[in-house]
Amino acid sequence: MIIRVVRAVIAAAVAVTAGSAITGCSAPPAPSTAYYLALGDSLSRGVQPDAAGASVETDQGYPNRVYAGLLGAHPGLRLVQLGCPGETTETMMHGGICSYQGGSQLAAADAFLRAHRGHVLLVTIDIGANDPESCGSQPSLKQLTSCIGDIPDAAANLSAILASVRAAAGSGVRIVGMSYYLPALAEWRNGELGQVIARLGAQLAVVYNDLLDRTYTKAGDAVADVFGAFDTTNFGNPTPVQGIGTLPRNVALICTWTWECAPSPRGPNQHANSAGYQVIANAILKVAAVR
Repeated sequence: MIIRVVRAVIAAAVAVTAGSAITGCSAPPAPSTAYYLALGDSLSRGVQPDAAGASVETDQGYPNRVYAGLLGAHPGLRLVQLGCPGETTETMMHGGICSYQGGSQLAAADAFLRAHRGHVLLVTIDIGANDPESCGSQPSLKQLTSCIGDIPDAAANLSAILASVRAAAGSGVRIVGMSYYLPALAEWRNGELGQVIARLGAQLAVVYNDLLDRTYTKAGDAVADVFGAFDTTNFGNPTPVQGIGTLPRNVALICTWTWECAPSPRGPNQHANSAGYQVIANAILKVAAVR
């Protein structure tokens, strides 16, 4: 009887030991899924001109680069892009450009955030660049001046967008907005009138970006300083640009980080190039503060 008991104890010990060994050698659990939701206009879709000059969506935009920067610390992270090229604050709320279930980008974003509440790591928003539509990428003095009238509506719309996104996402989700660079600086290369347009454009851009910044801040959200990263108001520090010559620092960066100074057919195009999208991503990662 005693021998049987001893044998049973030994067998149990072996089973436990074997079980522990198997557990110790098993694969680690899969990382939990989290989401990075990118909202906005064409920049949020990585739009760039193709060889024929057509603006097309790419996988080289700032969301792709922000995602890559976060993936190491968050291996279960997934990127979801709902942005719409040409989107304004008005169409983001009410639709009209891209097709969404629910009718608008904002409705789609809110639905996604509610469906995945507790699993969203980061939301980025870039919206408002298309609101002063009369400015264009190559504005005249008259067009630049008319942009001032579009500023208050854009800020009010952005405030409503941020409130809706926050309500859907919950208080714990990091939301990061961004200011904008100024493609109109490329006008500097077009003689005295172009330089006047560039300087006036920079002054108006200060006002507009400051309003966007204050709207994000009032909502309690972080702001990526893309305007500053492109050194938008720095008409000093002459900087050489290959194939173009020496330009003021801000103009040189527009020519280096966007397609605005590129030869036809790719240029002029106001979208960032791969290097420019990385600059935007770096500005976002700097304030994202996600763990």
